[in-house]
Amino acid sequence: MLEVKDAVVRYGAITALHGISFSVERGEIVTLLGANGAGKSTTLRMLSGLHAPASGQILFEGRDISATKAHDFAALGISHVPEGRRIFPQMSVEENLEMGAFTRRDSVTEDMGRMYETFPILKERRKQLGSNLSGGEQQMLAIARALMAQPKLLLLDEPSMGLAPMIVETIFAIIGDIRSSGTTVLVVEQNASQALRLADRGYVMENGRIAFSDAASTLLHDERVRAVYLGESVES
Repeated sequence: MLEVKDAVVRYGAITALHGISFSVERGEIVTLLGANGAGKSTTLRMLSGLHAPASGQILFEGRDISATKAHDFAALGISHVPEGRRIFPQMSVEENLEMGAFTRRDSVTEDMGRMYETFPILKERRKQLGSNLSGGEQQMLAIARALMAQPKLLLLDEPSMGLAPMIVETIFAIIGDIRSSGTTVLVVEQNASQALRLADRGYVMENGRIAFSDAASTLLHDERVRAVYLGESVES
């Protein structure tokens, strides 16, 4: 579904991504792991048109979308839930969901009902302002808003950040359900253990490069991942 070939992203004179290449197959959950500053969020921003690659290619369903503008990505079938949620705080839950469907010309009533089934707390809060929601509720709203665009590929940036452990479990269960419903997921996540238990494959980023990759189940037991990202000591 998605193939990135030798993509370079620069912020002025600073190179943030040094020719990265990776792929996401239809129906997969793929996770990007790495320390802060490794280039994970920049990668997702590139994949949603917020930072065009200076060189390299982004292919989505075989089409080169490297030069596509950010406002056209939702229509392509790519939705991005950024780090920090970025909901509309002065809009109600319902209005936020309606904004997620801004590219659509059909009725959104059925999908609105589906979001309320998936996220029952949002139905209870549907008339409340986004600013009045808890952190976990805002994260659910951000995900639901992205799903209102009916994406083929969902990009999630740190969905568990700042959330209580019980809410984290709920968020990851929902991500699994999203994949089961037919949406492919690419997730950036500091909680490496949770991400690898959920994902099919993973890529580990270091200093703007793909350092290594493997099946998620293999990475979960990889000594490098255990030592650096799972906080486990590895005997020499």
